[in-house]
Amino acid sequence: MTTPSATTPSTPAGTGPHGGADLPAGGPRGRGSLGPVGLVLAGGISVQFGGALAVTLMPRAGALGVVALRLLVAAIVLMVLCRPRLRGHSRADWGTVIAFGVAMAAMNGLFYQSIARIPLGPAVTLEVLGPLALSVLASRRAVNLVWAGLALAGVFLLGGGGFSGLDPLGVVFALGAGAMWAAYIVFSARTGRRFPQADGLALAMGVAAVLFLPLGIAESGAKLLDPTVLGLGAAVAVLSSVLPYTLELLALRRLPASTFAILMSLEPALAAAAGFLILDQALSATEAAAIALVVTASMGAVRTQVGRGKAGAGL
Repeated sequence: MTTPSATTPSTPAGTGPHGGADLPAGGPRGRGSLGPVGLVLAGGISVQFGGALAVTLMPRAGALGVVALRLLVAAIVLMVLCRPRLRGHSRADWGTVIAFGVAMAAMNGLFYQSIARIPLGPAVTLEVLGPLALSVLASRRAVNLVWAGLALAGVFLLGGGGFSGLDPLGVVFALGAGAMWAAYIVFSARTGRRFPQADGLALAMGVAAVLFLPLGIAESGAKLLDPTVLGLGAAVAVLSSVLPYTLELLALRRLPASTFAILMSLEPALAAAAGFLILDQALSATEAAAIALVVTASMGAVRTQVGRGKAGAGL
């Protein structure tokens, strides 16, 4: 899943199990904002279509194998591009980046186990509840109870009153991925404060790849060396990690963090579209309404948090 804010951990948005980037506190507004908005949307679409491609690869390599390939390829690309320094960091720095990597590995692993069992749209909708809960708890404003209520209503609709239409284990994995996404946001913020540029992200991705590779080998073994699996795994890594990071970093030079967060709240809808177009995972009217409620709740929580920040700045 897709890039929680590294400077505003209360933001309930990100590229999901899909990456991380340092967000600026603001940026110029006006006519020039259409370009970066397009880049962010392109990044979000890339992430979700990468997730859909990963589902088609799972019968060949298994969920753990796909995650291992994605993290490994993304780590290699980021390490080559960023060339982070390995020396000169304190024990606290390394502790933070390792925790970031562990959260990243867990988030990806749980999410891919989820989409192996339930459709992509509902999986991302359940996953986004983690960042949404983090935003509501961090804000502590009464209005956020409204957004939490909307989100819970969406989850109730999505489960048909009891998740009878979804694999229960897939639901548990999606909710676990959401909890790890919230942890990811927290450690992304701490890593962004301790490491320059995307160095911390590259190191954390390396940690996640090292942690997950044994699991991928245990599940898939020699299948990971199949040329088709390697090619598709590299494509998943590019679509779900490398390309979104690049597009978001370019966009965030000109786009306010608040706008970025609101755009990322659309991820469940993008995931549902990717699931329909690539995987033929059609949504019922009830499921579509559920996703709309969660998207609305996430966007509302972001707007509330942004409004609070502006009010505080004006005091």
